[in-house]
Amino acid sequence: MQTNVFSQMDLSDEIKRAVEEMGFEEATDIQSLSIPLISEGRDVTGHSQTGTGKTAAFSIPAIEKIDSSKGRAVQVLILCPTRELAVQACDEIRKFAKYKHDIKTVPIYGGQHIDRQLAALRGGAQIVVGTPGRIMDHMRRRTLKLHELSMVILDEADEMLSMGFREDIETILKDAPENRQTILFSATMSEEILAITKKYQNNPEMVKMTPGQITVPGIDQFYYDVPSNKKTEVLSRLLDTYSPKRSIVFCNTKRMVDELVGELQTRGYSGVGIHSDINQNARTQIMTSFKSGGTDILVATDVAARGIDVDDIEAVFNYDIPQDVEYYVHRIGRTGRAGKKGQSFTFVSGRRQMQELTNIQKYTKSSIELRPVPSYNEVMETRHRKFIDETRKNIESGALEKYNVILDALLDEFSPMDVLGAMIKMNLQKDGYENLRDNKDDIIFAAETRKAGGERNHARGKEYKSARVKPSTKRHPDKNMTDLSINIGRKRRVSANHILGAVAGESGLPGNAFGRIRIFDDFTLVAVPNEHVDRLLETMKSCKIKGHKTSIKKI
Repeated sequence: MQTNVFSQMDLSDEIKRAVEEMGFEEATDIQSLSIPLISEGRDVTGHSQTGTGKTAAFSIPAIEKIDSSKGRAVQVLILCPTRELAVQACDEIRKFAKYKHDIKTVPIYGGQHIDRQLAALRGGAQIVVGTPGRIMDHMRRRTLKLHELSMVILDEADEMLSMGFREDIETILKDAPENRQTILFSATMSEEILAITKKYQNNPEMVKMTPGQITVPGIDQFYYDVPSNKKTEVLSRLLDTYSPKRSIVFCNTKRMVDELVGELQTRGYSGVGIHSDINQNARTQIMTSFKSGGTDILVATDVAARGIDVDDIEAVFNYDIPQDVEYYVHRIGRTGRAGKKGQSFTFVSGRRQMQELTNIQKYTKSSIELRPVPSYNEVMETRHRKFIDETRKNIESGALEKYNVILDALLDEFSPMDVLGAMIKMNLQKDGYENLRDNKDDIIFAAETRKAGGERNHARGKEYKSARVKPSTKRHPDKNMTDLSINIGRKRRVSANHILGAVAGESGLPGNAFGRIRIFDDFTLVAVPNEHVDRLLETMKSCKIKGHKTSIKKI
């Protein structure tokens, strides 16, 4: 199926700007087919699973069709089965309409005080999103007037019918103006759904998504429950632990690709980025380097990754959870080719993304296994084992005699153990060994691990828990580190994550550059590398943590 890039579609500049800010570049299949049809005024019946981008498929053309001459009269009515879906759809529509300053969207659902909804409706809104029961309630009260209504959208129609809303839906459709446009989306096409389409739609265009191969054999799929500001650290640990010879890291936006590439290169990885803003000559050079092994990590957006034909990609990382379930299939299909094994790793942050992961599992009919983040000790063990294996291979290959002159000169002055220790240190430092500090894991990754259904889960038999660091006023044991004192502590309800985020964000240093964080009632001690002390003292002068102005000093 031919795909459409949003920037090339027949959309207003305001919508294109909003879409770009949200990180969307390419329309999904359901969007590519539905948006033009709805824009033309056709009734549409969409047969598509949850998570395929349906909200954008109907909300973008709905926003574009708002007639400003009608003021704030209701022109679009969207019915959703639950309050959660209504709120989520309303949030998405507001984002798409961000630069359409005269368009207002109001959510209406049960469980919210009706006075608040009455006030919102009195203020006027061109788009109303709600559950059938509460919409019916406002229609009976005559607080929701539909005389200017031009479009009705039934989202998740099969779910609304299974919840017993058929009578409400039919009443709403009967009372709506006859010359309206009717859009219906459903994951299934039961006899009940078809009966509604036949009765209430006018010669509807059926848009049906028929995915090809959904699951890809030979790919082990894992996910990690990670705070959004710790994803780079987790990615680094996974790269060190699994050491894939060639991997692709997927991000949702061009900006994130650029930022992540910078972070990886700072940490010593040979990562390069590719997205639609990079010219063709540069893309060709990047892909040539990636295919030849000159670069082992490619950071890409979904659009830029199309056409990549490399058979020996060992791992795919979903740094950002894909914005569409079909993108997930396309992404992980980059690995596990030509009969080889592959691995995919997906980072999930927050409850909404956990629900998106659930949708992916339902769509692909596969199980994505929760994994705990590799600990500092596990990463170190992997690095040590790798170093030992490489050293063993060098010894077995022979041809070491030419280095004896250097060795003899060193042994004249130092012991064999000191010489070997110095050489090992030099080698590991080149591999970024000193950049990874033991932050006790629970300080960096304090978020509890959850199952894909939102349930709490035990990783290795224990939940990750926030660290309560024992108070101590002793100097930091590492002579290369200095303790700095920040005048905010436990009484202000700060955590190690708040402190780490502030010092890393203000200084521009990676989070793993800092050492131990000790939180007391009225102040916090942060271990800082000696060479960065002056930098922290300067950059933290006007810093705020949790809204409180702070000061920092050397102790």
